[in-house]
Amino acid sequence: MNIQQLEYIIAVDNYRHFSKAAEASFVTQPTLSMMIQKLEEELGVKIFDRSQLPVHPTEIGKRIIDQARVAVAQVNQIKEIVQEEKGIIKGIFRLGIIPTISPYLLPRLMQVHRENKYDIRIVISELTTDQILKGLSNDSLDGGILATPLKEPAIREYPIYYERFFAYVSPRERALYAKTSLDESDLTTAKLWLLDEVHCFRTQILHLCNLRRRRGGNQQSIFSYEAGSIDTLINIVDKNEGLTVIPEMALTNLSETQTKNVRPFKNSTPVREVSLVTRKEFFRERLLNIITEEVKLAVPKSLQDEAMKKYVVPL
Repeated sequence: MNIQQLEYIIAVDNYRHFSKAAEASFVTQPTLSMMIQKLEEELGVKIFDRSQLPVHPTEIGKRIIDQARVAVAQVNQIKEIVQEEKGIIKGIFRLGIIPTISPYLLPRLMQVHRENKYDIRIVISELTTDQILKGLSNDSLDGGILATPLKEPAIREYPIYYERFFAYVSPRERALYAKTSLDESDLTTAKLWLLDEVHCFRTQILHLCNLRRRRGGNQQSIFSYEAGSIDTLINIVDKNEGLTVIPEMALTNLSETQTKNVRPFKNSTPVREVSLVTRKEFFRERLLNIITEEVKLAVPKSLQDEAMKKYVVPL
């Protein structure tokens, strides 16, 4: 058994296809297949069920692959420790970003990273919070940018900025639209458009509503649309009645007309905390510091006030 064989079975599990795994591993398919077959013969078990398309690991194969990810990650950490000691800052940083952050942060982050000209390649994927946590645990990701606090024992969080929530109101909601600011209870007086359940942003908005509902607010007006983006919700409100809630950085994408539909909350300052997260075992501190600083440079200074932490809406 060797590290190369473990890398090959991880690749096949990632791609669920021997040819694609071989291409990603920069070897021929016969070489990859032979190395995996030798490993199976050594262990006396089948790691993959080759009768299925796409290829799937067997039950024992799943356990072996999970342990292989741990082993390969530990080996990579040894290399990373040596690079850190030598002052070498280069390589790949695999970053996941949740969909309610990426459209507003990513364009500026890419610009900042390009201008800095570090020998670091950032590979970015738009993923849900659960997918990012899974990617960190199986070492397919190095970090994630998402809403926190998560309170996950295996995760280290580095808070970057605090983003206020704003209501976005349809002009058809005349009573609400006439107000210069809204109370949380107003969220329950008109149709409220939400993201689907895979988004933590939805959970925070429901918590925001509950702040008032626990005091007797009306609960009948929530309408959930299976939307995957804030921009979709904004377009729905533009063409229908009701309202939605949007993050502060989304305001920069609004037209002059749309900006007139934005209302702050008057009796509180609900915010979300956005952090860069990694596994606790991620040791490349200098690389992590560079990525963290670039994210901060991509975010307005006005959003980096730690005093706003006390207003964070739970996940």
